[in-house]
Amino acid sequence: MANIILVGSQWGDEGKGKVVDIYTEFSDVVVRFQGGGNAGHTIVIGDEQIILHQIPSGILHQNKLCIIGNGMVLDLETLTEEINLLKQNGYFSDNSQLFISEEVHLVMPYHRLLDVGKEQKAGDKKIGTTGRGIGPAYSDKINRTGIRFIDLFDKHVFKEKLELNLAEKNPYLVNQLGQAECDSQELFEKFTALGKNLRPHLANISVKINQFIEDGKNIFFEGAQGALLDVDHGTYPYVTSSSTIAGAACAGCGIGPTKIDGVVGIVKAYSTRVGEGPFPTEQHNEIGKMLQEQGKEFGATTGRPRRCGWVDTVALKHAVRVNGFTSLALTKLDVLTGMEKIKICRSYRLDGREILDFPANIKEVADCEPVYEEVEGWNQDITKARHNEELPPATRNYIKILQELLGVEFILISVGAKRDDTILLKNPFEL
Repeated sequence: MANIILVGSQWGDEGKGKVVDIYTEFSDVVVRFQGGGNAGHTIVIGDEQIILHQIPSGILHQNKLCIIGNGMVLDLETLTEEINLLKQNGYFSDNSQLFISEEVHLVMPYHRLLDVGKEQKAGDKKIGTTGRGIGPAYSDKINRTGIRFIDLFDKHVFKEKLELNLAEKNPYLVNQLGQAECDSQELFEKFTALGKNLRPHLANISVKINQFIEDGKNIFFEGAQGALLDVDHGTYPYVTSSSTIAGAACAGCGIGPTKIDGVVGIVKAYSTRVGEGPFPTEQHNEIGKMLQEQGKEFGATTGRPRRCGWVDTVALKHAVRVNGFTSLALTKLDVLTGMEKIKICRSYRLDGREILDFPANIKEVADCEPVYEEVEGWNQDITKARHNEELPPATRNYIKILQELLGVEFILISVGAKRDDTILLKNPFEL
């Protein structure tokens, strides 16, 4: 048995959904431990594309258990829609597949209104959120005014918390942000009904997961977003509102760090980010446009085009350190096919000096000039490769340089969007 964490190493959108889908074959339980409906994990099975936002990607496999951890913030309205869509497409036929933490905090309609209103008011200083209410929901959690899933099943507790929240938020929504007022009774009735429908999934997931560990189950912890969007270790304030790094898995589902056996980091073969914030290797040219088009770089949640650039090993080494990666998975390598030359950022130049560590100062990150190494590209189609030796020499060289710079082994290489377009070098559950 093994307990493995998988997290993104860049600004999210590294292709985690596909890798989780592959590794789910070897696991018994898949756990989402942070984030919310602002995440979008895209999985291609045959000719079918499925996008999941809150339910762990393991739900597409029969006989696999999926857990929504307490570290998430959960939108019950969109969760219900996601469940219905999965069932319509022939998935999630067994309701016992899904457990939802009784302690998970809820995203309420007023959180979405606050999110949108604040972004509109910020103008050109906006963060670039998805507008899904994630930040305001986490704010309420930290302020100790949040509503948890378990609260829905005590009408007195739920009603009191709801009324206290609306007494504070409605005046701000209307008078400061120009948003609509929320009706307490309407929300009480709607969420009481949503809670009733989802109650069969309610569970103490800390007890569940620790029991699964004692039973010798393989457990896979699935992160959302990426290390550079971490609220502590990312490009603050242009980050998400939760901790996206591997250490958050323990707090986000109620297990101790001694239970973890390995951490897999997902590395996209180039760099992308959605929303605002500094991006040293971004390409405002034909290279950036080509990466965006060939990589189909549009947000799974919002549809927003992603900003694109060369791979950045300064930022990646920062992710390696703060996550403690024991292995890496390289994704979207096929997108680089057809490029005559490929650049790898090895260091930054800042104020006339070369630096190797990712700065905490957001202005310094914006002022950093990438120092590149240029390597040969390749024209051969690599999507049919299933073994490392089947890749062109230039492709293998690119992988070798990245692995040497990062100091961590690649155990999976994705050469296309489909599940089978993969070179699986090692199984993390058997390391």
